Amino acid sequence: MSRYDRAITVFSPDGQLLQVQYAQEAVRRGSAAVGIRGDNVIVLAVEKKSVAKLQDEQTEKKIVSLDEHVVLAFAGLRADARVLISRAQIECQSHRLTVEDPVTIEYITRYIAEMKQQYTQNNGRRPFGISCLIGGFDYDGNPHLFQTEPSGIYYEWKACSTGRCDKTTREFLEQNYTPGLVATDKGAIKLAIRSLLEVVQSGQRNLDLAVMKRSQPVQMLEQEVIHSIAREIEKENEDAEKQKQN
Repeated sequence: MSRYDRAITVFSPDGQLLQVQYAQEAVRRGSAAVGIRGDNVIVLAVEKKSVAKLQDEQTEKKIVSLDEHVVLAFAGLRADARVLISRAQIECQSHRLTVEDPVTIEYITRYIAEMKQQYTQNNGRRPFGISCLIGGFDYDGNPHLFQTEPSGIYYEWKACSTGRCDKTTREFLEQNYTPGLVATDKGAIKLAIRSLLEVVQSGQRNLDLAVMKRSQPVQMLEQEVIHSIAREIEKENEDAEKQKQN
């Protein structure tokens, strides 16, 4: 099997592109990321790796705005993400200049997915080792949340996760997601934080969370707000355990 992973365009006997599989493994080794689509809000939360004492934390951003109404979070290789994000931002501005309308969330998702797919089909290249969560509001006011994979496919979700321990966080979301819970902004935010607290290594101190509401730019929550919500979640869990014991 080893000779089939030397070229990106060579299929293995069982029909796989091994370089794409390796790119997906790079995503699984990246920081955990979670996206929630609420009725009136898009929430993206990521696990933030600890940085060196003298390093500027701004260089570790995992959540980036592509346009006024589009926000992206990623898991995987930051160098690949920087290139892809830069191209996506240029495409958003080119579309606005040419068509005189902002991009739809599906349009920019499809653009990113097509770019990723091209890198699985040509010699002399390797796939992008990142998975992206793309959320925002179309001009009709409807919220959307998409995910793209290194292979070039994309899906739309109500709630999803990617990166490290994505299976654990996805199972948590499947068990706890309800339409009534995400009907409120705080409910969607708490669900995102609760799902990440299942897998983060150092508790709520290593979380970044972005909130985008209809007709408003993306807002990064302050660490104090995240800490207070996490403490509230811990208290709720403790009360639930006491009730079970009683």
